Amino acid sequence: MRLTFQVKTIHEGFPTVKPLPEEQSSDGQPNPMPEHLPISSPLASIGSPCGQPACKDIQTVELPPELALCTSCHLSERCLPSEFAGSEVLSADGGAFSRRRIRAGETLYREGDLFEHLYEVRSGNLKSSLSLSKGHERVSGFHMAGDLIGLDGLANGHHLSDAVALEDTEVCAISYAFASEMAKRMPRFQHALMQNLSREAVKDYHLLVRLGSLPSTKRLAAFLLNQSQRLSARGYSPREFHLRMSRADIASYLALTLETVCRSFTELQKSRLLEVEQRHVRILNLAALRRACA
Repeated sequence: MRLTFQVKTIHEGFPTVKPLPEEQSSDGQPNPMPEHLPISSPLASIGSPCGQPACKDIQTVELPPELALCTSCHLSERCLPSEFAGSEVLSADGGAFSRRRIRAGETLYREGDLFEHLYEVRSGNLKSSLSLSKGHERVSGFHMAGDLIGLDGLANGHHLSDAVALEDTEVCAISYAFASEMAKRMPRFQHALMQNLSREAVKDYHLLVRLGSLPSTKRLAAFLLNQSQRLSARGYSPREFHLRMSRADIASYLALTLETVCRSFTELQKSRLLEVEQRHVRILNLAALRRACA
């Protein structure tokens, strides 16, 4: 039986992660989750077959039907292409998909896993890392709500990196086969899909190229500025935030030693550009921090 109804977007807060004390604003009040997130990915509108995750330590969540629909997601208004007609949106919701919750430290996918899904981060944070010789790893990216991950599997059908949750995280698993089929039937979706995949790849490439050309302290300043800009785009304060990754992860990502990262944090504090208390960062002069990256 086919049901026809009018879709109303419901904005809901992140359901799985409670704010930490460090996430409070300067007046002591928790930073609320903004109702509208300026995220342009169209992919949270579709999903993947409800199957077992590639890694055994992932919890696949069975949600009530009214919550399982992408049109009930708090990201849907920004992720669904605005030009889609209501019937097209409903047909996308008719596809099977899954939401997955990953506890801090657990793995979403590992290097060598079969590529079957793209993942839209719904809440929380993850890191991607590449395996190096002698058991070492190189952090290749940090991902937050609204980011699309899993693109490394497009090349040869297997993931080339590990994706690990830095905190309790929820993702929407999107079947790539389903997305490809939708792209064949909906030309506008095909364009939006390709545009989104390209945007994610170019964004990471440009950042890594820029960071690689800077000395250590400027490299760290550019990294913190990038975190500030990404959080600001999601409705959070650009001046005060909590880093979800460790300094060792930051050092790996920036291709610096841990000692160099610690020393660079100290130099930025001595320059009165920011204050740091463990992982909590307060930018004192945002304009000066931008100039420090130039």
